[in-house]
Amino acid sequence: MNIILLGAPGAGKGTQAEVICEHLSIPSISTGNIIREALKSGTEMGKKAKSFMEEGKLVPDDVVIGIIKERLAQDDCKNGFILDGFPRTIPQAEALDKMGVAIDKVIDIEVADESIVLRMSGRRVCETCGASYHILYKQPKVEGVCDKCTGTLVQRKDDHPDTVKERLKVYHEQTEPLKSYYEKQGKLCIVEGQEDVKDTTRLTLKALEA
Repeated sequence: MNIILLGAPGAGKGTQAEVICEHLSIPSISTGNIIREALKSGTEMGKKAKSFMEEGKLVPDDVVIGIIKERLAQDDCKNGFILDGFPRTIPQAEALDKMGVAIDKVIDIEVADESIVLRMSGRRVCETCGASYHILYKQPKVEGVCDKCTGTLVQRKDDHPDTVKERLKVYHEQTEPLKSYYEKQGKLCIVEGQEDVKDTTRLTLKALEA
C-alpha cells in the first residue's frame, strides 16, 4: 500500500508513521532524510539538489520529486511506502501524479490548533542529554531539572508559542488544501487525533483497513 501522511506540525505524524511501518512492513520516507541520502550517495538528482543548496536556494519541486522517485524505485518500496512531509503543496501533489507515482490512501491526522500549541509549547528538552519532558503531561521530578542527568531543561525555539502559531499558519495556507485535492480523488481518510497516542493509533490502523 502506498500512503501519504498529512497533518499539522505537532499532530503526531511521526509516531503514526512508525506504527504503520511496523504494521505493514513498509518504509517511511521523509523528504529531508532522502535528500540527505541523495547528497551523500551522489545520485544524479542528489547532485542537482546540491547545486541549489550550495547557492543557498530552495531545492525546486522537480528535483525533490526526482529524488523521491529514485527512492521509491528501491527494492524495499516494492510492497508499498509512506510519504511523510511530501507533498506539501498542490503543485507538488500534481507533479507526483504526473510522474506516475500511484497513491492508494492519504491519511490526515487532525488535531485542533489550540491543542498543538499547548502540546508543543509545553515541551522542555534537556540541554545535556536531549531527554524530553512536558510541563503538563510528563513532568520531571524536580522542576527544570532532567531526571536522567540533572541537566537544565529548556524550551526550544521551535516550541515557542509564536513559532508554533507561525508554522500552523503556513500549514493551513500551503498544505491543508491537499485534503480537498485528495478527497476529490477518493483517497482521503481523516483520523481525529486523540489525547492518548494509543487511541490515535487504533483509529489510524482502522483507517488503513477502510
